[in-house]
Amino acid sequence: MYRGNWPRRSVLYVPGSNARALEKARVLPADCVILDLEDAVAPDAKREARQTVCGAVREGGFGEREVVIRVNGLNTPWGYADLVAASTAGADALLLPKTENVESVRQSEMVMAASDAPDDLAIWCMMETPRAILNAEAIAGASPRVRCFVMGTSDLTKDLHALHTRDRMPMITALGLCLLAARALNPAILD
Repeated sequence: MYRGNWPRRSVLYVPGSNARALEKARVLPADCVILDLEDAVAPDAKREARQTVCGAVREGGFGEREVVIRVNGLNTPWGYADLVAASTAGADALLLPKTENVESVRQSEMVMAASDAPDDLAIWCMMETPRAILNAEAIAGASPRVRCFVMGTSDLTKDLHALHTRDRMPMITALGLCLLAARALNPAILD
């Protein structure tokens, strides 16, 4: 269900392979929970994590929290099955990792549609590579389902061969470009 201007003051990432953390996410004071099937899950635990996360979302109990499932990319062995399973689990949005172009959004959208995803299931895009930043405007306008950018500054810093700094100077251009694209085309943006 699309929540429009839902407050996102706090967003909690939860490893999809950790059943205890998933249970705790139901009661922690966060506006949004991102149930992660990607970076937080080891390769040999990804299939089981997918079943656990989708089952937890179907079971509910997250209260008024916005529930997002971060899937693996379609270019991985798990991405397609993640999208198929997550499309009908009952989440508010699916978070696509390393979204770099319009085509990756549209491919994901086609899988979602073929999997009978509800029309109001949103797509959130991880903006975490230089190519993503350069294509931010196109990605923001790729589909009406694109409703949020999530800045992945750790991976971006690595790709920029930069260092994390207190003033975040290496990120200023990337953050600004994504903010402009989000404001021009209306997705939310999280940093």
